[in-house]
Amino acid sequence: MSFHLIDYQTWERKEFYEHFINEVVCTYSTTVNLDITNLKNMRLYPTMIWLLTKAVNQMPEFRTALTDKGVGIYDEMHPSYTIFNKEKKNFSTIWTEFHEDYNEFLSAYETDVEKFSLSERYAPKTNIPPNSFDISMVPWFTFTSFNLNIFGDGKYLLPIFTLGKYFDDSGKRLLPISIQVHHAVCDGYHIGKFVETLQTMINQFHT
Repeated sequence: MSFHLIDYQTWERKEFYEHFINEVVCTYSTTVNLDITNLKNMRLYPTMIWLLTKAVNQMPEFRTALTDKGVGIYDEMHPSYTIFNKEKKNFSTIWTEFHEDYNEFLSAYETDVEKFSLSERYAPKTNIPPNSFDISMVPWFTFTSFNLNIFGDGKYLLPIFTLGKYFDDSGKRLLPISIQVHHAVCDGYHIGKFVETLQTMINQFHT
């Protein structure tokens, strides 16, 4: 893992960053429906985790973070995601190292899920890397909007993704996804570019 500090004084986004991190602290979310028709025969959750991570790793705006060293960009991100304990009706958050090869990632994912699926702890897998981002899924209902109310100092810059229950419409299978970002580093343009990139990856996905 490498964390590359941004040259703050020459950063073209400096004025926008300072406004949305100090003057008008602003995170926002939007929900879109992804066309996942091509994934009908795939295991949806691990496939989407892998695709989301691959797309995030192509977007520096989604890898920008504020650490004690300053503002910088991670060269690679790993997914942190929720799993559901069917017996206790509760969830845990775990993480899996990202691999460019889907089957290699899937194998690591399956190992982690099998190991921690019965856990009653919030975060049973330790040593979560700082270059990780959050994914969750609520497969019990679909939604047109989903917003997380995050409190604190307002300086968490990494994206958060929430997947809903898919539904079929006009011959297509659609998946609602909520994308939450910090306006200091990510504008609507960047979300649009991200969604376009992710949808292309979904359309082209095969094992």
